[in-house]
Amino acid sequence: MIKLNGKIAIVTGGSRGIGAATVRQWVGAGGRAIIHYSSSRAAAEELAEEVGRDSTTLVQADVMSVEDTEQLWRKSLKKWNRIDVLVNNAGIYEVNDLDWDLDRWLAGWRRTQRLNLESAAQLCRAALPHFIANGGGVIVNVASRAAHRGDDLHHLQYGASKAGMLALNRAIARACGKQGVLAYGIAPGFVLTDMVDQVVRDKGIEAMNQMYPTGRVATPDEVASVIVFVGSGLAPQTTGNTIDLSGAADVR
Repeated sequence: MIKLNGKIAIVTGGSRGIGAATVRQWVGAGGRAIIHYSSSRAAAEELAEEVGRDSTTLVQADVMSVEDTEQLWRKSLKKWNRIDVLVNNAGIYEVNDLDWDLDRWLAGWRRTQRLNLESAAQLCRAALPHFIANGGGVIVNVASRAAHRGDDLHHLQYGASKAGMLALNRAIARACGKQGVLAYGIAPGFVLTDMVDQVVRDKGIEAMNQMYPTGRVATPDEVASVIVFVGSGLAPQTTGNTIDLSGAADVR
């Protein structure tokens, strides 16, 4: 059993889906969690009540905003004056049709790159000096199977943003390993969260299940278990790697 002994993790997009599952498991293993949310305050409050107010703190920020993202890190340090783990989980999966006019199409690219990649990089920029000054830390970038294989023509920007997260992770792992900083990528296939509700409606859950040799789509808890394990620091020699959760659909 993993014992986190009070380790503090900030989980972006922490009020729902993979983020909420990560918070539950992190606190359940003896850690403390900073739950970031953008607009879902009620869900964040409910989660904090569920896992324990003493072990959590809530921080609101719109990571589309550069200033909000800077404030997210600063506010997150206030309660316990330290952060041990950064989980970059916040993200969007939006249609961006090729037949849209150029301005609209480019705006979709910028929105996805900002939220999925640039905000994660900005938080890494804030975290690295803090981790190095305090003897180490862990960064977990929640990417996607699409980071390896790309997505469809209506989501080109999504796969590109997630591939960028993995490149960011690898560079940090190589550059900062000697300072005690570990960095990991997590690459799930489809996960049953609100973000893929439209995909489930369009494709049907049975058709989605058939995409995977295991016969089913992953759950948020499965992804969270991997995040908590690597975040615990128990496997430092695996730093820089990407862990796939695609039910053997992609085997590398």
